Amino acid sequence: MEHDKAMFIKRNSPDHQMGWLEVICGGMFSGKTEELIRRLRRAQIANQKVMIFKPQMDTRYSEDKIVSHDSRAIPSTPVSSSQQILLLSAGTQVVGVDEAQFFDAGIVDVVRSLCNKGCRVIVAGLDMDYMGEPFGPMPRLLARAEFVTKVHAICQRCGRLANYSYRLKAGESQVMLGEKESYEPRCRECFFEEIAGS
Repeated sequence: MEHDKAMFIKRNSPDHQMGWLEVICGGMFSGKTEELIRRLRRAQIANQKVMIFKPQMDTRYSEDKIVSHDSRAIPSTPVSSSQQILLLSAGTQVVGVDEAQFFDAGIVDVVRSLCNKGCRVIVAGLDMDYMGEPFGPMPRLLARAEFVTKVHAICQRCGRLANYSYRLKAGESQVMLGEKESYEPRCRECFFEEIAGS
């Protein structure tokens, strides 16, 4: 009873800040990183303390920035494990994480801990891999998010909304970094036609 009373007082005090999780997901070339950058820039304009992280392995455009396909960029900290995010974001109001599908499973507990401490966490990542299967920790992040934004690309074969990332190059590994030379956005019909024929 005393614990409940203490939690009520804490939650209703003027300096208590509620945290939450926003997930931006979709296929490749759908504008996930662009939307992440837009939200983080707005937080910076509001003079909030912002920290931005990306997987150390993702060096496609830059080693220390997250960069969208349309070349918008914002400085970020590359990390090799999700636990580093927790250690480096003390006192931060807003945490951004790009390419969340590449992080270890611990990212889910890291994000939960940050949100429980009052942090707004914005995560962007592929929700499905090149076979159309759920990708890494993304399903568990989506399940725990207060806000989910699913963005779409344009199918390169028919021009409809694309939700899938079709791999153009051969390879069995779930993780294969690449851009337009390696992947193409596809709608459901065009994606599964190609998968069935391969």
